[in-house]
Amino acid sequence: MTDLLATDPPDLPDSSADDDSVAEMIAGVTNLRDAGGHGTVDGRYVRSGVLFRSGQLAHSGDEATAALEQMGLGVVFDLRTAAELEVLPDRVPAGVDVVHLDVLAGAEASVATHLADIFSDPTAAEDVLRSGDIGRHYISTYRDLVTLDTARESYRTMFLELASREQIALFHCTAGKDRTGWAAAALLTLLGVDPDAVTVDYLLSSDPVVASFRPLLEQFAAAGGDPDLLAPVFRVEPEYLEAARQQMTDSYGSIEGYFRDGLDLDTDVTDQLRRRLLADAR
Repeated sequence: MTDLLATDPPDLPDSSADDDSVAEMIAGVTNLRDAGGHGTVDGRYVRSGVLFRSGQLAHSGDEATAALEQMGLGVVFDLRTAAELEVLPDRVPAGVDVVHLDVLAGAEASVATHLADIFSDPTAAEDVLRSGDIGRHYISTYRDLVTLDTARESYRTMFLELASREQIALFHCTAGKDRTGWAAAALLTLLGVDPDAVTVDYLLSSDPVVASFRPLLEQFAAAGGDPDLLAPVFRVEPEYLEAARQQMTDSYGSIEGYFRDGLDLDTDVTDQLRRRLLADAR
C-alpha cells in the first residue's frame, strides 16, 4: 500500500465555476453536485472540480453522456446493489471506469435499496409504510453504513481508489442521499470540514431528490396510493446522519478511528486523500 502511494499527487484542477455549469445542464442525473468547495477548520478548502456526487447515472439521451464527458470523468463508483444496477445500469462516456461497490449487500432490508420497488404495489407499500416508522428504519440503515461488513469493504475500496487515482471521480447510489450521503460526510469530516457545515451539505439532498421522484409520487397517487406517506422516503433528516456519527463514535471513537480501524486504511492513505483533495486558502 505504501509503495502505491509513494509519489506526490499531481496538481489537480480547481474549476468549480466551469463544473457547476456543466452539472446544471445534465438533465436526468439526480442530485449531482461538486463534493468540493468547502472550507476546513484549519483554513484550507476542499478542491472543486475533482470529485462529484450524484444519484444514479441511468439517464436517457446522448446529451447527458456528452455532458458527463465534458466534466472529464475518469472513474465512477456505483454504490448500488446488483439488482438496482441490473434494472437501471449506468450510462457513462466511453473510457470511464465503473467500480461497483454494493454497500448494503449484507443488510437484511433497506428502503434505500428498493426505492423503485415501492411504486409497483401502492396498497402493499402503504401497509408497510403505515406499519412502521420510516425514520427508525433509516436510522438503522445509517448505523449499518458504518458497521456492516459490506459497507466497510465498499467504502474502504472507494477511498483507497480515490487516494491512488489521478482521475476526476464521481460516486453515487440511486438517489445520491444515503449511501452517497454517508460517504461524502465521512470524507469531508476526515478532510477537516466543520461538522455543522457537513450537516448542511448533507441536507442539500432532500429537495432535488423529492423533485426528481415527483413523477413517481404522482404515479403512486394515480394508482390509489397516498404520496404523503412516501415523501419521507425521499428526504434526508439530521437525525439520520447523527445516527451514523454516533455509531462511528461508539464503534471507532473518531473519524480517524473509523478510517483506520473500521475501513482498515492506514495513515499513508488518509494523508494521500488530504494531499489530493485539500488546497491552501484561496
